[in-house]
Amino acid sequence: MLCAGKKSYFTAAVCFITVTSMLAVSYLQLQRLSHQPKVIQGRRCRGKIANSTITALKGNKTFIISPYFDDRESKVTRLIGIVHHEDVEQLYCWFCCQPNGKIYVSKAKIDVHSDRFGFPYGAADIVCLEPENCDPTHVSVHQSLHGNTDQLPRFEIKNRKAETFSVDFTVCISTMFGNYNNVLQFIQSMEMYKILGVQKVVIYKNNCSHLMEKVLKFYVEEGTVEVIPWPINSHLRVSSEWHFMQDGTHIGYYGQITALNDCIYRNMERSKFVVLNDADEIILPLKHPDWKAMMNSLQEQNPGTGVFLFENHIFPETVSSGMFNISSWNNVPGINILQHVYREPDRKDVINPTKMIVDPRKVIQTSVHSVLRAYGKSANVPMDVALIYHCRKALQRDLPRESLIRDTTLWRYNSSLIKNVNKVLSQTILQAQN
Repeated sequence: MLCAGKKSYFTAAVCFITVTSMLAVSYLQLQRLSHQPKVIQGRRCRGKIANSTITALKGNKTFIISPYFDDRESKVTRLIGIVHHEDVEQLYCWFCCQPNGKIYVSKAKIDVHSDRFGFPYGAADIVCLEPENCDPTHVSVHQSLHGNTDQLPRFEIKNRKAETFSVDFTVCISTMFGNYNNVLQFIQSMEMYKILGVQKVVIYKNNCSHLMEKVLKFYVEEGTVEVIPWPINSHLRVSSEWHFMQDGTHIGYYGQITALNDCIYRNMERSKFVVLNDADEIILPLKHPDWKAMMNSLQEQNPGTGVFLFENHIFPETVSSGMFNISSWNNVPGINILQHVYREPDRKDVINPTKMIVDPRKVIQTSVHSVLRAYGKSANVPMDVALIYHCRKALQRDLPRESLIRDTTLWRYNSSLIKNVNKVLSQTILQAQN
């Protein structure tokens, strides 16, 4: 025995720690070896290419959104998925290596995100080590090391090639559901994003009104919007609430967290920053004319920071200023944000939720109001630098008007905003009405 004959308690403790450390290292080495890809002889790449945003695996307990190449720590494929947190089956990645057509199988590590808010299903990372001697373009996911994979869907592995950033800012909006019809506020938000420096908006769309479809079509053809179909209710019972209500639903807020994580990885190689907020939220800079100037300043003041958190402030849709009552907008469904410039005061002992602008290459996992895992630091942006303008139903419904704070920051942009909104309406809604 390694520690035989040692009588000193101190020596015994040292021996115990040494042996435990050796066993731990051995266990980790075995674990890593068990996840190393193994070649499967006599197989060739087969299977149909998956063409749906959400693909159910056999048994309908695991759903694959999309795989992404990730070499920030080691050479892996990271599949964004949805799993049942208590009923997670072992999975294997079947990599198709070209041009030799060999199949390599790698045991997956399944990491269920900690923020499920009580729902049985939640976002998950399904991570597989890639073969060292090839850069696979496609992967299938199977519950076994063996068996016939000819009928399994094959997923294209995205982010395989590093790209130069095509845009500075991408906004991720998830998810559009409930026959969404807040058309005027949506157009105003889109035009404000563009004024502030956004080049791309990614929308995970479950459903919306016919009128909203016309607006989305306009922005897609313009090149601003990318619509990702999000048919999650075809697979799971979804809730329109963020927390579990013991009502038999499977996943919260139409799978919002999964969509946000997918959006970060989808834009990791093409956007310098990714903005995570809803369609009724606008990050308004107070000290800078636009987001680019604001982020340059924030990064200079916060070196090594990849996540910037902005405080959410409610501007109740029920309290109007009476200004900017534009007659041509009156028949357009939705809220006119220019009329709502009174915000609720901070509540005592209540922390305002935040939304984020992130460097996507520094994020591993995100939730809605903060990141779960990231490289580098997070920074809270002071309210005198920027705040989130959030025009929605009041949270403090009993407050008298005189208790609200008049904040006309939004009006700095009124001239450009009105002109741009009118242009969109003339080519979409008003054109259809004439």
